[in-house]
Amino acid sequence: MTSDDLFGAATAAERDDRPLSAGGAPLAVRMRPRSLDEVRGQGAVLRPGSPLRRLIEGSGGAAGPLSAIIWGPPGTGKTTLAHLVATAADRRFVELSAVTAGVKDVRAVMETAVRERDLYGRQTVLFLDEIHRFTKAQQDALLPGVENRTVILVAATTENPSFSVIAPLLSRSVLITLGSLSDEDVRDVVRSALLDERGFAGAHTIDDDAMEHLVRTSGGDARRALTSLEAAAGVALDAEPAGRTDEDPVAIRLAHVEQAIAHAAVRYDRAGDQHYDVASALIKSMRGSDVDAALHYLARMLEAGEDPRFIARRIVIAASEDVGMADPTALQTAVAAMHAVAQIGMPEARIILAQAVVHNALAPKSNAAYAAINAAIADVRAGRGGAVPTHLRGSGYAGAERLGHGDGYVYAHDQPDGVARQQYLPDDLQGRTDYYLPTDRGFEERLRARLEWLRDRLGKPPRRET
Repeated sequence: MTSDDLFGAATAAERDDRPLSAGGAPLAVRMRPRSLDEVRGQGAVLRPGSPLRRLIEGSGGAAGPLSAIIWGPPGTGKTTLAHLVATAADRRFVELSAVTAGVKDVRAVMETAVRERDLYGRQTVLFLDEIHRFTKAQQDALLPGVENRTVILVAATTENPSFSVIAPLLSRSVLITLGSLSDEDVRDVVRSALLDERGFAGAHTIDDDAMEHLVRTSGGDARRALTSLEAAAGVALDAEPAGRTDEDPVAIRLAHVEQAIAHAAVRYDRAGDQHYDVASALIKSMRGSDVDAALHYLARMLEAGEDPRFIARRIVIAASEDVGMADPTALQTAVAAMHAVAQIGMPEARIILAQAVVHNALAPKSNAAYAAINAAIADVRAGRGGAVPTHLRGSGYAGAERLGHGDGYVYAHDQPDGVARQQYLPDDLQGRTDYYLPTDRGFEERLRARLEWLRDRLGKPPRRET
């Protein structure tokens, strides 16, 4: 697809002073920024002298133009910025979608790019949308053209390139990270669409509460905001009396926006980095004891279709890692929830998961057991810990008695308090190791006193303070 094809709809709109009808190009396409001045919300990556701005302005410098991978949420301007790159320095623009393109298509683009360069001295910009959907083999096919600068690759992705783009391609490109638009940026986009000739050209107004609802449900996505605005405008027109002759602008009310937005799409990809980001936010919110935030992230995962068994497993881990012995019943709740979810499934599983999340979030917190096993493993990996003391060695096999295994072992249940004073650790760790350091929170406050007594009874030195 050439640049003429890509910009055809927009060019037609610019030639016509009237707003396009519902049968024309979508509002989001018509309102696509035509210059850097119209781009909203990406000031950090478009500052003067930045790699992306230099690429758009056609000033590659001594090193020449760099390929770029643009990473950001939907509706933040990735495609727009790629189009702006294409308009600089009379470049030829080719667009491929990773959903439909293959290695054959990539090679065809490279061959044509060489011909354009050799015959006409024109650079080719290859815009590859959704590069995270390309396989490793398909991404490998891009490497020669990018390395030799046969094409300037501008690749867009909503997923973290660290997970989805091969390292050689990452190292040959500059990574541009876009952020979601602020609420004010989205308001500016909507206001422009209402007034601009490419949009509604003043044919509609929007009430303040309708604007706020539109902004809130857009989630920083300009495309979603414009799509919702266009749908709401259609609802508003349908609500007007038949045969209306009044030329005043048609007002878009809150009810129109609510009707147009039946359900806010959840921005979440179970196969990408958002899967890890939202799962991480759930765990950290439970750890931080913010029950409302934890339930929010749980809801986002469930609404996006996340496997409830995956969520249940993460809650079990958190119950042990972050709550631990400060509230031992948290693990019991989490394990019970995991088994119940496997038996019941959605949608009822949401109730069980919510109970486990609430328990974890409200419980007192301790990572003492987690830290203890990590410390013990660190000693083992460092080669510490000698032979098992002879009196603790197994004595239930032939020859063990001759070797002295078990000699001197004191059976704990024979002691009045059920504790046998003897050495348990290997010699090199005896007297210097105290892995488990309970906190003074929740049930561990009681365990702390018990542990102090046990260490004294076993003849260990006083415990280190945390």
